[in-house]
Amino acid sequence: MTQVTSPWKTKGSRFVYENPWIHVREDDVVQPDGKPGIYGVVHFKNTAIGVLPIDEDDKICLVGQYRYAIERYSWEIPEGGCAEGEDYLDAAKRELIEETGMVASDWTRLGCSHLSNSVSDELAIFYLATGLTRGTPNPEGTEELAYKHVTFDQALDMVMQGEITDALSILAITHYGILRLSNKV
Repeated sequence: MTQVTSPWKTKGSRFVYENPWIHVREDDVVQPDGKPGIYGVVHFKNTAIGVLPIDEDDKICLVGQYRYAIERYSWEIPEGGCAEGEDYLDAAKRELIEETGMVASDWTRLGCSHLSNSVSDELAIFYLATGLTRGTPNPEGTEELAYKHVTFDQALDMVMQGEITDALSILAITHYGILRLSNKV
């Protein structure tokens, strides 16, 4: 049976840090085993949005960029944030245009996930975008992007070989693969 009440008890909470994207707090807790402890929680102010753009040749557009937090280059699907109150699909459309210049005529929600639920509340929503029309990307100042168009099999191989390590990208690619296997796309 699924646990529906928290085995944790929060005795207090203190603010640690905040910027435009996250709020960090530290909670004084009683752990499930009854012992005292602390728990750090990262609250994400935006919902993570991912787009798996697949063109008429069944190729996926991947975006490459250097990721500061992990100090390495990363190939991933177009991604961004959805501010509170913004429609998820509208945010996905905006991110696709911004990062790739593409506009999609057909959208399918592939799924949602909590990306790192042991330390954060970050929610991710991801979509399949098809019926693509190409345009000019307009990335944010924090983004220096490269592009790679690969087949689905190549993208899946990149996941399996550890060339794609971004969680949202892995989720979108594997969800799409499951739908392909079950003939639902």
